Amino acid sequence: LPLARLRVRGQLTAVRASDLRFDLTEAAVFLRQTMGLDLSEDNIAALEARTEGWVAGLQLASISLQGRQHDAADFIDAFTGSHRFVLDYLVEEVLHRQSESVQRFLLQTSILDRLCGPLCDAVCLSTDGQATLEALDRANLFLIPLDNERRWYRYHHLFVEFLRQRLQQQYPNNIAEHEIRASEWYEDNGYEIEAF
Repeated sequence: LPLARLRVRGQLTAVRASDLRFDLTEAAVFLRQTMGLDLSEDNIAALEARTEGWVAGLQLASISLQGRQHDAADFIDAFTGSHRFVLDYLVEEVLHRQSESVQRFLLQTSILDRLCGPLCDAVCLSTDGQATLEALDRANLFLIPLDNERRWYRYHHLFVEFLRQRLQQQYPNNIAEHEIRASEWYEDNGYEIEAF
């Protein structure tokens, strides 16, 4: 398909992950009207921030909040990538659907707050970091671009918490090794502050 030509003519609309996120107003409508929760504005704002507007995350949190809205603030503070509903969803619907090499990439790079292809190559001892990031971005797989060039990315907060927990469970002895590689890459590439 001539996507570039269609885009220039205004005949193509790209739907990105950011287009699928609820903003604060949409999250409030969803939580109150669709899910029937009576949450304060502060609790809605905290939950929207925690899930980054991820609709499935809001729904998973809503299911857990049914009948326990009296301690909503405590629940929202504790709602992470290790919550059992989030964990089940991410394992069954996201991680297990990836190839072993992508699963390994996700776990190894979860130690990073920001990702770029060459940094991922250094951490994973590979040469396909940029291609993997681009594939994850195209698949809208919890990867958020940090610049217009799509050079730097970060993982969705709940997703990276989940990945870090899995890395700690499955490969605790490898974490320091990955961190050393990342630190060396930062230092070699002029990111002295990040190297520490």
